[in-house]
Amino acid sequence: MPEAIWITFAFGLGLIVKAIGLPPLVGYLAAGFALSGLAATTGIEIEETAALKHIAHLGVLLLLFTVGLKLKLRSIISPEVIGGSLLHFGITCAVFAPGLYLMMDLTWSTALLLAIALSFSSTVLAAKVLESKRELRAFHGRVAIGILIMQDLIALVVMSVAAGKSPSQWALLVFGLPLLRPLLFRLLDASGHDELLVLLGLLLALVVGGLGFEAAGLSSELGALVFGAMLASHPRSQELAKSLWSVKEVFLVGFFLQIGIGGLPDQQAVIFAVIAAVVLPLKGILFFFLLVLFRLRARSSFLTSLSLTNYSEFGLIVASVALPEWLIPLAITVSLSFVISAPLNRFAHGLYERYNRSLIGYERHKRHPDEQPISLGDTRILVMGMGRTGTAAYDWLHAKDNRIMGLDSDPAKTATHQAEGRNVVFADAEDNTFWEGLHMPDLQSVILAMNDIEGKLIAARMLRMLGFTGRIVAHTMFQDEAKKIREAGADEAYLTMSETGVALASHLQEHLARNHADHARDPGHV
Repeated sequence: MPEAIWITFAFGLGLIVKAIGLPPLVGYLAAGFALSGLAATTGIEIEETAALKHIAHLGVLLLLFTVGLKLKLRSIISPEVIGGSLLHFGITCAVFAPGLYLMMDLTWSTALLLAIALSFSSTVLAAKVLESKRELRAFHGRVAIGILIMQDLIALVVMSVAAGKSPSQWALLVFGLPLLRPLLFRLLDASGHDELLVLLGLLLALVVGGLGFEAAGLSSELGALVFGAMLASHPRSQELAKSLWSVKEVFLVGFFLQIGIGGLPDQQAVIFAVIAAVVLPLKGILFFFLLVLFRLRARSSFLTSLSLTNYSEFGLIVASVALPEWLIPLAITVSLSFVISAPLNRFAHGLYERYNRSLIGYERHKRHPDEQPISLGDTRILVMGMGRTGTAAYDWLHAKDNRIMGLDSDPAKTATHQAEGRNVVFADAEDNTFWEGLHMPDLQSVILAMNDIEGKLIAARMLRMLGFTGRIVAHTMFQDEAKKIREAGADEAYLTMSETGVALASHLQEHLARNHADHARDPGHV
């Protein structure tokens, strides 16, 4: 039974690479190559089956559907995202295509398609790295995701052109799809939070989007992306994306296994991958200078460009359509870039702190939304992190003292709070340059309400280093984190769920006290 062998090898090698800090998909590619090697040396028949090919295609469709769910116009309509991604794409292709043409004796069309495949950065790796550090909604995280979405759109256009499909007359119905959005929103609302939600995602991605577009002579990949994008503005779109995450990952295992089973890499494939790895830093350097050109600070540019310094699994998807003979060399290239990129991103903040004095010299002297405040003015209470907990604390305290300010690392969130009348500004607690120039003459109390434990530790430590002697309190879910926060300089770190229980009990006590008082005044009152 080939499926049992696939699952065993994929799990085993995926577990090994995860243990050393690499994305499991590197293990899945390695499992495919290991299976090819096993077939070559033992004579055991291991080959791609129709089932594996189908699973791989479903994985690609689900990946594109989840990309569509993140496709909010506000996340990509900014000069640094549109300009940065298009300029990087154009410059990369202009440099790589002639180089590949001359060095590898390729046709111009093959060299150009390879250059396009190498221009993309990994959505999977960047999203996972940013999510693990809780930086998806930080300014540099949002810029990185916006650029990745732009690249995904470019990849989709290339795939559609390369596939060479002629649409039928039914393809005109695509222009009427926006009329279905209210119906799709109602279906999403009615699906609840369990298995129906997952089934709705599968229905839209694979059946309505995938098969529907294919029947109209259009790309099934385009259909999956379009139906995801139609739901992107719904409040529960990210819940749908999370519910499909594991299903998508399981199906994508088939895609990476399929590549490896296709054959072992030859010497040319290995040489190609090594050369691509050698020039990989140029990709990150180009991103850095382009983002600085669009007036981002050196820190935002550095962290964004480092998360994009890799090659993309989307390049493999493009190759599977347009350059199937280059699939194995590109798979080795992508895997090698992950081996380089994953550890670097793990130490991204430390690397910036080490080289920040040199990098800051490249900044432009014009204001940008990621510029942070250098003075808190007459603020007496500071709330860092304006999520649900921070907002509740802010609103409760504001009723008693209006000299209060909130800080958050998500520009969109700060804009929403400002529109609602709160004194909230953009700032990133993990940015050393924010603390270096901060002036806080009247500050008396600080609430640390960020989600990230690392942000709380840095904020508490830096406040004490700057001579702040007022009270610092924080919340956390775990006892061991509470201890670390106190050791970093906070006066107290409260356990969130314990405080929730205390708050519920206090509300109940107030209710009982009111009832007791009413009963004392009126014994007949119930």
